Amino acid sequence: MAERPPRVVAELGRPETPEETAARKAENSRLYRQRKTVMNLIYALVASLALVLVIVLVVPRSDTPIEPDIDVAATAEQAQVAMDDPLAVPDLPEGWRANAAEIRRSDVDEITAWYVGYLTPEDEYIGMYQGADANATWVANLLARTLATGTVTIDGVEWTVYDNRESDDDVGNARYGLTTEAGGTTFVLLGTATPEEFATLAAAMTPAIEAQQ
Repeated sequence: MAERPPRVVAELGRPETPEETAARKAENSRLYRQRKTVMNLIYALVASLALVLVIVLVVPRSDTPIEPDIDVAATAEQAQVAMDDPLAVPDLPEGWRANAAEIRRSDVDEITAWYVGYLTPEDEYIGMYQGADANATWVANLLARTLATGTVTIDGVEWTVYDNRESDDDVGNARYGLTTEAGGTTFVLLGTATPEEFATLAAAMTPAIEAQQ
């Protein structure tokens, strides 16, 4: 039987040499492996996206805000046993909420205080402290040892102002603060809210302040 003549390759116009045949097969093999790798990556990506979609659909979601909304009045009623003076529970407009309410005791000054952390409608923070028989050191520590910058009268109550909004010092949350005293109780407000928001909270505290006089 006669041998079939070598196949003429159109691009070359002649039969391939053994070396060219080997090179062509190697290149075809390389391209095949490359396409297979890309397809495997695509399949893996699709599988991952499908898994994420299943998790999103299956895992239950809640409309409950991440930040807790504390019932200050109920918490104050329970905490009242720790303090002799009535605890302040400001009646604030809609949009205000509390994310903490508790009795705190300073290990340095041994001052017991009623604390409520408020978030304003603009999501700024104001911490309210009501300290029993407090001293100047306790107040200074709360306000990052900053100096008073003036006074302001809000709803008939005179407050000392600590305005650190323009300060380059690290004052933590004490960007702005108000303090006042009534009887043996010291009230401190501090946080990142605007003076107008501080005034809203201070005015809501007037009944509690007057109850101490």
